[in-house]
Amino acid sequence: MPGPYVVRVHGDENLPEKVDVVVIGGGIIGTSTALELAERGHKVALCEKGGIGQEQSSRNWGWVRISRRDPREVPLMAEALRIWSGFDKRLGRDTGYKRAGIIFACPDDKSYEEHERWGHNLEGYQLPSRMVSGKELDDLLPGGSMKLKGALYTPADGRAEPQKAAPAVAEAARDKGAAILTECAVRGIETSSGKVSGVVTERGRIACDAVVLAGGAWSNLFCGLYGIDLPQLKVMNTVMRTKPLEGGPESALWSKDFAIRKRQDGGYTIASGHENIVDIVPKSFRYAFKFLPALKMEWGSLSFRLGGRFLDEVRLPTRWKLDEASPFEYNRVLDPKPSLDMSNKAFNGLKAAFPVFNKAEIAQRWAGYIDVTPDAIPVISAVDEIPGFHIATGFSGHGFGIGPAAGRLMADIVTGRTPVVDPTEFRFSRFSDGSKVRPLSGF
Repeated sequence: MPGPYVVRVHGDENLPEKVDVVVIGGGIIGTSTALELAERGHKVALCEKGGIGQEQSSRNWGWVRISRRDPREVPLMAEALRIWSGFDKRLGRDTGYKRAGIIFACPDDKSYEEHERWGHNLEGYQLPSRMVSGKELDDLLPGGSMKLKGALYTPADGRAEPQKAAPAVAEAARDKGAAILTECAVRGIETSSGKVSGVVTERGRIACDAVVLAGGAWSNLFCGLYGIDLPQLKVMNTVMRTKPLEGGPESALWSKDFAIRKRQDGGYTIASGHENIVDIVPKSFRYAFKFLPALKMEWGSLSFRLGGRFLDEVRLPTRWKLDEASPFEYNRVLDPKPSLDMSNKAFNGLKAAFPVFNKAEIAQRWAGYIDVTPDAIPVISAVDEIPGFHIATGFSGHGFGIGPAAGRLMADIVTGRTPVVDPTEFRFSRFSDGSKVRPLSGF
């Protein structure tokens, strides 16, 4: 796999006959949900078609941020920051988490005013975030030559290592009794009297009372087998990392041209600050109207292409029997080819802004598919059509940092506990109840 090296989690050999909850998907959302449930004494089986954390959960930037989020995510992300602060101790493992701050660059008055307005979304949360400029900003960005009006600086934000985090959470869930089953695709669910009664995996059946689908970019395909229309598309982002480098910024930095994050090994993760690739596929046409508000908002940052991915998805089965191999078994890991043009453009912009990066050596490049919803916030919800079936997906590029809290909220919903935050905004029914579904910038 050309993608990033992920700390390997060896799956359990034995398939449990019965559990309380089956979690489908071994990314940061699925593992966090499994951990929360297992810690509460529930019997859990986590089923992953490939390896733990090998898709987008290990391919993201590694940012743990509340700054510049959709305001509807802010309460859940505030909980996530509390969880991350003690996560390594709780897990008994290293995730690389560090509270090092994140900076959003503002090149002009308009951008400065927008980010200043966004800061009001944190009022009442007692999380430090402020606008900075002049010498204070220069001190945060040593060696930089960017001409900025100022920046939004949130010291409460941080970073962690995507290649370590989901594996660490999975191992901690296993410590608490969860079964961790890798290369164990779930082909489908079974029902009895209209309610979930089990799942069928490629290795056999597991009886259960509840299922959580945390399948990332695969969730739409899985839901479609049951006539559940989850509006979801994929966006591809390219990332690169450097070898260790002295003299770069300690805080993560976003600008339009590039985004960087210092890594635990002393290198840097680098990506474009705004450019992503959208492969045109059959479902692009199916969901075009639903995604129209998001397209209008993000039009300048999206590069559309028609290529092999269209044919790949045309050939992808949408119906299969549970006693035969499913599409998930033929696609263990989504591992798209990175865009050299986009990563080189970001790297060149970074070198122009911070000359120290002229000495940086590229160690690796990869790409990943981000699962997006029409309003760019996730679904964390029960599904009324099938009692016992739940969805936690569609995190739209914001899932890594918010993952531990999303897992807590999903566990609350599954078990009927008072939710850690109000889940109304994340309900699945918003796509069908007449709600106005669109992203919110918070500006």
